[in-house]
Amino acid sequence: MVEWVFQNCAKAENLDQQTAPKFETYIVTDSDEIEKEVKSFGGRVLRVDDDVVSGTERVYLAWERHLKDKNFDLIINVQGDEPLMDEKDLLEIANYHLNSDFDLVTLVHPRKDREGLNDPNKVKALWVEKTGQCLYFSRSPIPYERENSSLKEWFLHVGVYSFRPDSLTKFFNSEPSPYEKIECLEQLRALENQMTIGAVKTKKQFIGVDAPEDIGKLEDLFRRNHE
Repeated sequence: MVEWVFQNCAKAENLDQQTAPKFETYIVTDSDEIEKEVKSFGGRVLRVDDDVVSGTERVYLAWERHLKDKNFDLIINVQGDEPLMDEKDLLEIANYHLNSDFDLVTLVHPRKDREGLNDPNKVKALWVEKTGQCLYFSRSPIPYERENSSLKEWFLHVGVYSFRPDSLTKFFNSEPSPYEKIECLEQLRALENQMTIGAVKTKKQFIGVDAPEDIGKLEDLFRRNHE
């Protein structure tokens, strides 16, 4: 799956440079096994062995030590359990972020069904369509349905974060925050430190591989798409 995610994201490097930002793709890891695997298929790998509490902190250290001189406008952290992320998604995120004032940008997927709403592995976003801003993220269902109201739509968070260099630095230099610790969601650290998070709403169905049973769901989706 590491190779799948890398190759999908690396397609962004071949986009028309006259109409799209320039992308470079790297795998950041502290694992001997993953480093060996990435090198076996010719991918770029950056090794960061520091003991950190989140993937974003590891990405920051890789950028600060190895890539800072490249003067990237954005650093986009795609989590390794998002095999359906591709160059079109990255381009949409990058263009939206470059034309907004948000510190971070991510993706949300609208859901009208209730499957996954009560699953703590499926992170929910409280997202405002009018402004494009995310107000909160939770493993619990949000918003709460009071007095038997019918929740017509909720937003599934997709595991990708676009940072401006200064916002990535601010995030790294901030201590893990109270709500981040409670929910084990690193994006809450940004919100608790008064950083703004915007999101692109996407109709594309993503399947984050959070548990073994998600592999079967992913395989079923591939089969349906190729029938």
